[in-house]
Amino acid sequence: MSFPTLPQTIAVIGTGTIGASWATLFLGAGLSVRASDPGAGAEAKLREFIRAAWPSMEALGQTSGRSAGDALAALAFFATPEEAATGADLVQENAPERIEIKRETYAKLESALAPDVVIASSTSGIMPSELQAEMTHPERLVVGHPFNPPHLVPLVEVVPGKLTSGAAVEAAMAFYKAVGKVPIKLNREMIGHIANRLQAAVLRESVYLAREGVASMQDIDLAASMGPGQRWAFIGQGKIFALAGGVGGMGHFLDHLGEAVETWWDDLGDARLDPETRAMLTEAYGTPTEESFAKDVAFRDAALLRRLKALSEDAEGESPEQGA
Repeated sequence: MSFPTLPQTIAVIGTGTIGASWATLFLGAGLSVRASDPGAGAEAKLREFIRAAWPSMEALGQTSGRSAGDALAALAFFATPEEAATGADLVQENAPERIEIKRETYAKLESALAPDVVIASSTSGIMPSELQAEMTHPERLVVGHPFNPPHLVPLVEVVPGKLTSGAAVEAAMAFYKAVGKVPIKLNREMIGHIANRLQAAVLRESVYLAREGVASMQDIDLAASMGPGQRWAFIGQGKIFALAGGVGGMGHFLDHLGEAVETWWDDLGDARLDPETRAMLTEAYGTPTEESFAKDVAFRDAALLRRLKALSEDAEGESPEQGA
């Protein structure tokens, strides 16, 4: 079975933080969005999110010439998932992270969708094979896991389940590329996909170092953000070490520092979120107020926007290979 690779009408199911951000991205790509969410005031919240996010989309040149008003006119909101899915060429599902809710949602969606419409789940933790187990057309289900917020952060992880069609994976990859994302394809499903596993590994070592009294969580965060994090924004760790090998590349690096890296690996610590660790982390970061949380999110998004604009400028010239 073939699947549409350039969908024009997208159903966004669930319009919380992630779903609203996806809707913004799709509208910025010039597409039509049919959204659904059972939450009280969900449509008003979604439209306000899009209005607030549109200046960022304009700054990145990702509006397809649309004004915020034009974008909102291309958004339709429906009471149920099956109504939103009617006539959609692709579904981006953002239902709560509970497998029974997602399976119920898929049953409703499949009652309204043609068999050749991909359903992509934003899930960060449920395996696609579990999600598709009760579907009529399980071959259409993929994970399309974004990073928050999807309308700014380029990455999306495309993950197949055991019953997913290769054609569905390729259609999802083509679609995400067409709307400006940087999709990566996992050859098989893995708990946490890739990027969350990398984040979890860094957090585990950070917690271990703090619990061992090596440094505070704040200084460990600075070590990450002001050190390797500056490079991680545009190249991956493998490429960083390959560059450290000079013209000899990774081979030279491994010849000279491979044994040292192995000693670092061997000495990496273990950490668990036991009561003491939870207390340490809570004390280190505190509990935000609504005002301070909004301020932190605004800072994050503004900083992301500045870096993404710089990355876009870099990409216009000769840039490192994507995915390195």
